[in-house]
Amino acid sequence: MASITIRNLDDEVKTRLRVRAAGNGRSMEEEARLILRDAVEQKPHARNLAAAIRARIAPLGGVELELPPREPAREAASFD
Repeated sequence: MASITIRNLDDEVKTRLRVRAAGNGRSMEEEARLILRDAVEQKPHARNLAAAIRARIAPLGGVELELPPREPAREAASFD
């Protein structure tokens, strides 16, 4: 097993980690291992382009576009 050292960790982050670990009945070290394991195992969610655009625009309230009136279809071109 490998080891890492995390330097310059904010006191607030360390406190929240300690509280979270205690709430889950684990040591801070075990809690950090589980958080890291979950973070690197998550696969990106496959979304289509329309869903990604909708997610970005929805918080802004959307946009109302004026739709042009429908017109009858044109006659097909004749190449006689």
